[in-house]
Amino acid sequence: MAKKSSDGTSLVIVESPTKAKTIKGFLPDGFVVEASVGHIRDLPTSAKEIPAAMKDQKWTRLGIDIENDFAPLYIVPQSKKEQVRKLKALVKDAKEIYLATDEDREGESISWHLVEVLKPTVPLKRLVFHEITKEAIQNALANPRELDTGLVEAQETRRLLDRLFGYQVSQILWRKIAPKLSAGRVQSVAVRLVVERERARQAFVRSTYWDLTGTFASKAGTPTPFDATLVTVDGQRVASGRDFDADNGKLKAKSDALWLDEEAAAKLRSELDGVDWVVESLERKPTTDRPGPPFTTSTLQQEANRKLRLSARDTMRAAQRLYENGFITYMRTDSTTLSSQAIENTRREIEKLYGADYLTPTPRQFKTKVKNAQEAHEAIRPAGDFKTPEQVASQMGRDEARVYELIWKRTMACQMADAKGHRVTLKVKGGRAVLQTSGKTIEFPGFLRAYVEGADDPTAELADKETVLPSVKEGEALDCVELGAKDHTTQPPARFTEASLVKELEAKGVGRPSTYASIIDTIIFREYVIKSSNALVPTFTAFAVVGLLENYFGALVDTTFTASMEDDLDRISNGELEALPYLKHFYFGGGDDPGLAKLLEQDIDARTSCTLPLGEDAKGVQINVRVGKYGPYLERGEDRASIPEGTAPDEVTLEHAVELLERGSGPTELGNHPETGQPVYLKSGRFGPYVQLGDPDEETGDKPKMKSLLPGMELDSVGLDDALKLLSLPRTVGVHPTMGEDILADYGRYGPYLRCGKETRSLKEPQEIFDIDVSGAVEVLAQEKKGGRRQAKVLKELGVRESDGTEIKMLDGRYGPYVADGTYNASLPKGTDPEGLTLADAIELLAKKAEAKPKRKKTASKKKTVKKKTAKKTAKKAARKTAKKASKKTAKKTAE
Repeated sequence: MAKKSSDGTSLVIVESPTKAKTIKGFLPDGFVVEASVGHIRDLPTSAKEIPAAMKDQKWTRLGIDIENDFAPLYIVPQSKKEQVRKLKALVKDAKEIYLATDEDREGESISWHLVEVLKPTVPLKRLVFHEITKEAIQNALANPRELDTGLVEAQETRRLLDRLFGYQVSQILWRKIAPKLSAGRVQSVAVRLVVERERARQAFVRSTYWDLTGTFASKAGTPTPFDATLVTVDGQRVASGRDFDADNGKLKAKSDALWLDEEAAAKLRSELDGVDWVVESLERKPTTDRPGPPFTTSTLQQEANRKLRLSARDTMRAAQRLYENGFITYMRTDSTTLSSQAIENTRREIEKLYGADYLTPTPRQFKTKVKNAQEAHEAIRPAGDFKTPEQVASQMGRDEARVYELIWKRTMACQMADAKGHRVTLKVKGGRAVLQTSGKTIEFPGFLRAYVEGADDPTAELADKETVLPSVKEGEALDCVELGAKDHTTQPPARFTEASLVKELEAKGVGRPSTYASIIDTIIFREYVIKSSNALVPTFTAFAVVGLLENYFGALVDTTFTASMEDDLDRISNGELEALPYLKHFYFGGGDDPGLAKLLEQDIDARTSCTLPLGEDAKGVQINVRVGKYGPYLERGEDRASIPEGTAPDEVTLEHAVELLERGSGPTELGNHPETGQPVYLKSGRFGPYVQLGDPDEETGDKPKMKSLLPGMELDSVGLDDALKLLSLPRTVGVHPTMGEDILADYGRYGPYLRCGKETRSLKEPQEIFDIDVSGAVEVLAQEKKGGRRQAKVLKELGVRESDGTEIKMLDGRYGPYVADGTYNASLPKGTDPEGLTLADAIELLAKKAEAKPKRKKTASKKKTVKKKTAKKTAKKAARKTAKKASKKTAKKTAE
């Protein structure tokens, strides 16, 4: 029975240990603060998590009893059981419980699950606050509320929808395309957007157009050269990139622009040689630039990606730590509003740092323009007394300091005066041509003193910088210093970056900004996209997956449908829509909507989705890209050719495909091995070009010897001698004078190396494999071994796990960075920045590793079966060989 006496403790439960530590500092004696460490319950993620008593029920693997009003099966995973026991013990000693999880769907749901599992009998209160400061915590304690069941229902509905769609559609992808793929309600829409952009790039037809650029200087006074570009000829506007149709590369039907080709541009250039040039017009207009609103989750992710090159995940991780340490307000918000107190603090700081002239006459307030926006929170801003970036940098890590500075500057800027200046447009006339240039001067920087917003287009950002033109007058004569014709090529639409994808998802109302980081993380981890510089490049697997989903689940990956679902979830949270009827309609359908259940019953032909037509070659034979279980390849009739890893889809043009097929449709026979007489082939495979000795043995199935070409070796220049050198590897350098064993030189997955017994050492250059002698090899082998599992370098001491006091480290292993606790090692997911990994992240990775199903050992009976099968196989082979020899002898006797 729980204590209800006044001498009990007041228990406050939050999500994270860091948040617990910060809040504890603002509470009086008698309060105990503990973390749930995220969700303590969820749907099962594997069969072993299903309770033994329920394993015989088919629906439990899905975790949702569809036939029983979609009742969820919630379990406490093994990694959370110890924390739950700890919380239950604290509940027994508590006189009251405060649930202080975040005030959003997820936070409300965590609190509800805590109540369901802990079953407290003492008074229960819900604390909500947007910043972790003393004033905010005390205000929350004075104004607790009840659990918001609407938010809980909305979160549960979202979780069930995601499981129904993701779990069941993912299984279709595994069977039809490749294992380890996944589908998701928002994730698949994000992949589709990236693929659609790549399709646009593939369909794009480039156009080339020409213009003239000139350098001019004033004849009067000190000449200050300036550049100008051709804009009209005989009063007709000259064509630029926006005048061309992206589908056919021609001028748009409605365009009245003059399209100059190389010949016309050269002719005009010659015609203008020696003409008089004058300033035709000089237009000066005042400009006013206004600051953007303070950050929301989405705009913070976008700007941190542009300015700091941080991924959405790294940005949110840094913001989470800033929030939990009391430096910023809650970082999951769609709102751009600021409290009156925050505005007062901001304006006070501006006046102190920049002066009263830099303040707006009246406080600025911003209205959110985002679809499905939730206005419950403030915008992201510095918390409490607005610490300076320097103060935060002395207490937090590099990423946190940089993100805080961004937030601080943006908050300051939103209450600062407009930037004032002038834009000058200068037109220069000579003969029948007019050239133009423009400049911008900033006369009062206003908010630009604190913050200049970034842009997705670096060229546009550069163009916005201040450009000062020389002081000239209309009608003034100019010297033409230089005049030349210049060509331009239209460019396909830019690939999405993390910033522009987040912007697109938000603009279309798809998902919630708080989920964008995990969505981008997932599509990178599943290898639907790869990051090239800052661009997101879809893989051919993504094309196949999107094709299948469009063909068979089109409505479910439509942006409009996904956005309307977010509206429906909001209506559930507001009590305007009931969750159960909504789930039933989603799954079973109604009216023109077939529902997910019927869509899952379709007879799905994946071949169409996995075939991407490129066109016909010169002989009229169709060429396709095919996506197989082992990667993409080209198909032309019976010909096949692998597509080299890392090739972007828009790079596989018809011409490139023909080249790869000609190179890879069949092996090139270089000659025969001088000793064995076997043919030596030059081939190209999925992992690049290689040489091969002989053919596979049809009887035994043994593969021939193969060796990849060394770095720097070109496919077209490899001859028989080169191939024989490669096939001679490993090369015996000689016998080690003290170890008494052969020293071998070879080239492997990780480059050139030496091996002597169990000792291996890397070589610096591939050519050393053939050149190094015994003395050189002995010297290399004597060096201290670099890398290796037993000598993994410690990259970072992450901290101590509170539950058992174990020290957790991040190490640099043979296959990249990983975290370790002495019992388990867990690799970092693809795309994870090691610098941003926290102790909490490491604990989660190690917990998942601990929960992973161990490989079953073969039982004695299975081993016997395997041995029997092997024995039978060997016997059959021996019998075939004996029969073959006997038939040869018989044939010989007959011939004699």
